[in-house]
Amino acid sequence: MSTTPRGTDRATAARDHLWGHFTRQSAWEHDVPIMVRGEGHHVWDSRGHRLIDGLSGLFVVQLGHGRTELAQAAADQARELAFFPLWSYAHPHAIDLAERLAAHAPGDLNRVFFTTGGGEAVETAWKLAKQYWKLMGRPGKHKVISRAIAYHGTTQGALSITGLPELKQAFEPLVPGGHKVPNTNQYRAPEHLRDDPKAFGRWAADRIAEAIEFEGPETVAAVFLEPVQNAGGCFPPPPGYFERVREICDEHDVLLVSDEVICAFGRIGSIFACEDLGYQPDMITCAKGMTSGYSPIGACIASDRLFEPFATGSTSFAHGYTFGGHPVSAAVAMANLDLFEAEHVVDHVHEQAPVLRRTLERLLDLPIVGDVRGEGFFYGIELVKDKVTRETFDDDESERLLRGFLTPALYEAGLYCRADDRGDPVIQLAPPLTCGPAQFDEIQQILRGVLGEAWARL
Repeated sequence: MSTTPRGTDRATAARDHLWGHFTRQSAWEHDVPIMVRGEGHHVWDSRGHRLIDGLSGLFVVQLGHGRTELAQAAADQARELAFFPLWSYAHPHAIDLAERLAAHAPGDLNRVFFTTGGGEAVETAWKLAKQYWKLMGRPGKHKVISRAIAYHGTTQGALSITGLPELKQAFEPLVPGGHKVPNTNQYRAPEHLRDDPKAFGRWAADRIAEAIEFEGPETVAAVFLEPVQNAGGCFPPPPGYFERVREICDEHDVLLVSDEVICAFGRIGSIFACEDLGYQPDMITCAKGMTSGYSPIGACIASDRLFEPFATGSTSFAHGYTFGGHPVSAAVAMANLDLFEAEHVVDHVHEQAPVLRRTLERLLDLPIVGDVRGEGFFYGIELVKDKVTRETFDDDESERLLRGFLTPALYEAGLYCRADDRGDPVIQLAPPLTCGPAQFDEIQQILRGVLGEAWARL
């Protein structure tokens, strides 16, 4: 049906009433892309146009679209207990899911605080870090170190941790205490470190130590890092980076938060990406893939050490969300993880990730492709004007390239992905974890055609 229940054309109703997220509303004056159906690796819009979902919705739909098992789990739970809060109460699926997440989390990360999404999980982690240090008699430890260009959420606290100035300016002043260090973009590393990943990793990690020492360790509560940084186009950690960061945090008594809102639940490989990359955080924040997008949920998973001051007496964490750990979402998450196990999804990602890498690296023969980087099923393709000098596009060129041409051209060619310029211009890809060589080839062929045309237009 192309009309609303009130009889209005849906595109018109969208223009008149729907406020899109991170959306230039003026773009909807020309066209409102309305997605109506998903099945497997593909989605369809209201015109009947089919696209391969090269971004898993928004790094979310790990097991693909149209999974009736997950829809059934939601329906069954809604019939049994549609809602009850976790405010002083519990319900079975929240208990079961907390136990299951703790079993997957490394070390002593055994305490699960549920939210409804990733930004809330990050907000929770910062608040928990602040209260923990107060309870430990060190109230001055409230600051957070994070990386330039990194995205950690849109709430006032999470936005302070985010390293994208253009996302923050309209909402300042924000929560004080957020401080930024260089990220791990090897392609844009200082020239003397570009060909030595281990030395670059040490250099980047040591900037965290430098920031902690500059601010004063007695004032720094936590370091927030994504296993593979999303914004800027999928920056993997160089060899030894997280090992050194863990040493720095231990040396200065600073908590390490692994922000796995994107990277968890198989996106990099394992259920939690810190396992793949070999480091032990004090907290994990996660969300998106926990239900493959079939119902919203998030979590902050904390170590026993952080929970200990709350375990006895009258102390409580005065923080919560009405829909955190929602019964329906928790039931769907359990069903999602059941499918992960039954279909050996983690093994599949570990086996197929090298194939995806090789397939995308074939694009390096194009003059517009400067770098292909990522891990698991999570990749960025950086676009350049000059491969030799690594010259990037200026703001006007980037606007014309990404929004003026690539976004609509890729869509019409049948690929939904992200053309982004938070940092240098990139194409981001994160296909469903059920994809394989046939889908990788389809994505690569569409990109090759559209990027070749983009270069011809420059």
